[in-house]
Amino acid sequence: MNPSRRAILAGTGLLPLAPLLGHAVRPAHAEPAGPIRRAIPSSGETLPVLGIGTSRRYEVEPTPDKIAPLREAVRRFVALGGSVIDTAPSYGTAEDVLGLILPQDGLREKVFLCSKVGTPGREAGLAEIERSFKRLNTSMIDLVAVHNLIDTATNLATLRDLKAAKRIRYVGVTVWRDGQFADLEAVMKRETLDFIQVNYTLDDRLAAQRILPLAAERGMAVMVNVPFGRDRLFKAVQGRELPPWTAEFDCASWPQFFLKYVLAHDAVTCPIPGMAKASYVEDNLGAARGRMPDAAQRARMEAYVDAL
Repeated sequence: MNPSRRAILAGTGLLPLAPLLGHAVRPAHAEPAGPIRRAIPSSGETLPVLGIGTSRRYEVEPTPDKIAPLREAVRRFVALGGSVIDTAPSYGTAEDVLGLILPQDGLREKVFLCSKVGTPGREAGLAEIERSFKRLNTSMIDLVAVHNLIDTATNLATLRDLKAAKRIRYVGVTVWRDGQFADLEAVMKRETLDFIQVNYTLDDRLAAQRILPLAAERGMAVMVNVPFGRDRLFKAVQGRELPPWTAEFDCASWPQFFLKYVLAHDAVTCPIPGMAKASYVEDNLGAARGRMPDAAQRARMEAYVDAL
């Protein structure tokens, strides 16, 4: 557990219950209801509304002891109805780690696997993608996106060739900071894309002004990276009790509070927080069930965080 998240759970008296956060009261041994699903506009295929991001958390030495908790997290994620896992060649050993985890227990067939290409030039970009296939130990990657808009036109052309050859299923582009939004907006208006990936959090809402509405207008699915602001939000609420009014939208923890805010935007398809432990999976997936905050409740959440 990262220090910020541990401090929050300890401060609210919930640390002993961390693996159970986000679960409604239910009969013993019964699993919670599966996560809400949303459609990919370009195809109509539906995805669970919460995925796993592998930046940092899955960049470990690919040894059995280091991989074991990550394997358990992925197994639990799939068992609870999750499927989207996002990675990239630039995430250290993350692709290698997934390549060791996913072939076991039939996991690969149940996972919507996403990676990226972040090298300029057609030959170099294609070589990077081919390495991802090998590292991930798969013959099919569901989504490959141009990472941080690097050589976008060239890499999109390569991705479309791979899609036509049925080696990948969807194409997209990614950014991770507000300063990239003008370039992202231009690409979204110019290109036909299945997905975009963008930063959007309760305390960084700029994407909601133009990027998310444009994605809805253009029929593009939206993955949201760093939905906790790289622990920034956890630090902001450290030591604070979850407000009782959050029960109005079935929220049982601070991670669910932050995720439900993002998910309540109709244009969002799937946030991808890092989840390196099964307890994180169980807690976070609680945000993908039950009621979402309405417009008034979202405004109250914004005011609460802005006042911290």
